[in-house]
Amino acid sequence: MRRPIIVAFLGFVLMACQALAAERGALFKVSGEKHTLYLYGTIHAGKAGYYPLEARIAKAVAQAPTLALEVDMGRDPGAAQAAFREHGLFAPGSAGYGSLPAARRQRLEAALTRQGIDPAAVAPMRPWMLATMLAVADVAKLGYDPALGVDAHLAQLARGKARIAELESVHYQAALLNRLPLETQWTVLEETLAHMASGRQLREMRELFQAYERADQQALEAIARRIEADDTVSGKFVREVVLEERNGPMADKLAALLAREDNAVAAVGLLHLLGKRGVPELLRQRGLTVERLY
Repeated sequence: MRRPIIVAFLGFVLMACQALAAERGALFKVSGEKHTLYLYGTIHAGKAGYYPLEARIAKAVAQAPTLALEVDMGRDPGAAQAAFREHGLFAPGSAGYGSLPAARRQRLEAALTRQGIDPAAVAPMRPWMLATMLAVADVAKLGYDPALGVDAHLAQLARGKARIAELESVHYQAALLNRLPLETQWTVLEETLAHMASGRQLREMRELFQAYERADQQALEAIARRIEADDTVSGKFVREVVLEERNGPMADKLAALLAREDNAVAAVGLLHLLGKRGVPELLRQRGLTVERLY
């Protein structure tokens, strides 16, 4: 008799933990003529304390026939490595950093050194990839781990139980980032290093993670306004290419998924759900009903 009692008790504790789990990110219910889809705004790094997930998104994933992610990094790690080799590294024999005027190269190398980075060690990286790596390093400084990202956790929950669909591919994402002309990439790297030196990058990352952790709609709206007003080279690229150019195709694929299936779940980066050109608003423009749950 003791074992059933223990099992029942543990089940009760698990249900209680899920009930107490905090709302994080943003959760939308999207409805069409016959079907419903849940759209969740994630963040690509996390902490152990993020889990278990809040009950509504956890239940939605448990019941979903399909989980749609930007990419499923666990599906083929080799594909990610190949994409970043192709689009993130200078070709062998390329001048790379040696193509820069001496004064500009020295400024970049000095800025990297101040961040504790050996310029020679990162010389093979194209500027966009190095800027991305620096952002990931700042995420780690704040105590967040990419291995504990919400997308990866959702994929782990769904794997073997639901179909995991990719809205994009890691090759597409890497090619998109490398689409910037090289001169513009150098400027993005310089702006990134300047934002690191001033503390701006850490501050804005902290604000995003805190807004995610609290499902803070007011803070998220403030972040959306800041993105909209950022006229730096890197700011325009994030707004116009990294977000807006991708949001339209994402909305089209989600609308098609909703037409085919009931109770699917889509999880994409939280920034894709913000503002007038965010995915929820684009789905409304496609004639769908979008309700924000939190």
